[in-house]
Amino acid sequence: MSHGHGHSHKHRLRHLLKPHSHDSADRVDSALEASRRGMRTLVWSFAALLVTAVAQLAVVVVSGSVALLGDTVHNFADALTAVPIGVAFLLGRRVATRRHTYGLGRAEDLAGVVVVLVIAGSAAFAGWQAIDRLIDPQPVRHLWVVAAAGVVGFAGNEIVARYRIRVGREIGSAALVADGLHARTDGFTSLAVVLGALGVGLGFPLADPIIGLAITAAILFVLRDAAKEVFARLMDAVDPAAVELAERTAADTPGVNAVGQVRMRWIGHTLRAELSVSVDAALTVEQAHHIAHDVEHRLVHAVPRLGAATVHTEPAARAEVAHQALAHHH
Repeated sequence: MSHGHGHSHKHRLRHLLKPHSHDSADRVDSALEASRRGMRTLVWSFAALLVTAVAQLAVVVVSGSVALLGDTVHNFADALTAVPIGVAFLLGRRVATRRHTYGLGRAEDLAGVVVVLVIAGSAAFAGWQAIDRLIDPQPVRHLWVVAAAGVVGFAGNEIVARYRIRVGREIGSAALVADGLHARTDGFTSLAVVLGALGVGLGFPLADPIIGLAITAAILFVLRDAAKEVFARLMDAVDPAAVELAERTAADTPGVNAVGQVRMRWIGHTLRAELSVSVDAALTVEQAHHIAHDVEHRLVHAVPRLGAATVHTEPAARAEVAHQALAHHH
């Protein structure tokens, strides 16, 4: 028997007296708030990266540094990855329809794939530039200015990376976390510019491309982390601890004799759960419904980022009920 039909007057009254509500309107509000936080993060980080890139571009014009030019192009590209994620957040706010019955929250996963592809492109670009400079070294002027611009690039990117990763983890957005990791890769390339300028200044012109290759390797490690994050989400991976917490919470609900398989998946930045619980076969439909509703209420409050749970009640076998009674007696 699925839970979800008809509330008694007593049940409605209990809802009115509860300080915490978990109805669909509240869940929509919390999802919207998460989406707003994500959009705010994107806007501020986009602005920070744009300022960083413009400042670096001015130095490129003065110095003729190919390394810095690569880093500047990189920062512009990183600022632009905010666009697909922003579009995904806006799509995720749309109300579910007859065609998209769960809404469009999975658009974030597609945006995450775009970010992973951009990081892969960054690695290829950095590697190509480094090899090109090994074959054909370029003179760099105004080394200290170039180094300073590299420091600015690193600082700007690292601040943005921390901000995006923190908010992404808090609101459950794998795409935003991946974009934060992408900003971190750009911080590495900026650092390469600084180290390359120092190497050239110390009379070792090949320092720039050699460090460029080392940075390419660092970007590949970040690419692996971002891809794991995004593709795990695409494959409906969830934290096993969240599943265990859901099982424990459901099992501890009064009236529940046993908990069947718990399934969970991410849709956008909220979790959905489906589970079955066995209850005493002698209960009425209304009593079983109340237990199922109580299980949902407890789950939504206990499991972080859980937006909804579908609880299916099944009649418990007599042996199971006797075993439960014996356990309670002990």
